[in-house]
Amino acid sequence: MKPRDVTAIRLLSQGITAPLAVDPASLVRALGAVQAQDYLASLWALGLRLRGATEATVESAIASRAVLRTWPMRGTIHFVAAEDARWMLALMAPRSIEAHRKRLLRDWELDEKTVARARKVLTRALSGAPPMPRAELYRRLDQAGIATAAQRGLHVVWRLAQEGLLCFGPRSGKQPTFVLLDDWVPGHRDLGRDEALAELARRYFATRGPATLNDFSWWTGLPIAELRPGLEAIEGELERGTIGGTACWFAGDAAAAAKRRRGAAHLLPPFDEYVIAYRDRSAVLDPAHVNAARHGIFGGIVVLDGRIAGTWNRAIAKGRVTLGTRWFGKPKKTQVAAVAATAERYGEFLGRPVLLGADAPPVPAPRR
Repeated sequence: MKPRDVTAIRLLSQGITAPLAVDPASLVRALGAVQAQDYLASLWALGLRLRGATEATVESAIASRAVLRTWPMRGTIHFVAAEDARWMLALMAPRSIEAHRKRLLRDWELDEKTVARARKVLTRALSGAPPMPRAELYRRLDQAGIATAAQRGLHVVWRLAQEGLLCFGPRSGKQPTFVLLDDWVPGHRDLGRDEALAELARRYFATRGPATLNDFSWWTGLPIAELRPGLEAIEGELERGTIGGTACWFAGDAAAAAKRRRGAAHLLPPFDEYVIAYRDRSAVLDPAHVNAARHGIFGGIVVLDGRIAGTWNRAIAKGRVTLGTRWFGKPKKTQVAAVAATAERYGEFLGRPVLLGADAPPVPAPRR
């Protein structure tokens, strides 16, 4: 497959060029999981894939318990549909827990006995209680003799969330809160391992394809040998192709519907699934611009015709958003206009007018 075909199908499959769902919960369910370590950025990651969504729309889905924020895979925070949280944690979190067990002991003196004590303390503190701000959570641990300074508290919470004890609650002002998972979402969906692997493969390749098994392994944090049976179980539902000589899979209906749109622009947030869901990102990012784009992950990116063409950032003051861009080359007037149009949509999402700041100088390509 040509890179232009790969990006066109991915943009459509991920709901970027056309809405994938009508509400945040349905969107997250379709995508399986959406990286959400940068909270404000992750709200836009959902909003840009929904027609007419606002930041309040997305946060209401979190407050209503339809969407959860927790650590289900790769030891990283994601949004998941509430009913999917437990089977995803059961499938993917144990590998992350085991991989970091020695590090928690070495760097933070968190042995299994301390984790067990923290589990009891937070179970008592959160049981039947309203969502608890992080500072109060840490205070309860400190009172029990479990020090939380120097990021130790974060790693306690990280470990217990991966066990399925707790998860994030709704935001309180600018602060995150935490709840017991069983209190917050009493019902749950259980899947056997084979069924869970097949379901995860179905959602990944239907919404991230064209993608390879290596990409799928990166996204889940599980080895290819464990994932292969899941793909084989649903392979008949997918189309097969090749990317650079490597087998890939994708939804056939998306391939038929995808059309390359000249001048189509998208302002994607940091850690967006369009980039981070793949180990190989060469289809969307020129190697010459990897550093300038911060690998397409650690900052906002300007996407034109499926390729990363620059970066963007925002500043909010006096009730409006000032948005600046930094291009990797001199943009055409039509491209600047396309970015202005999508910036207006971003302003609608935030409920604030957007002012496009003066463009930063183009980023020169590094000498080879």
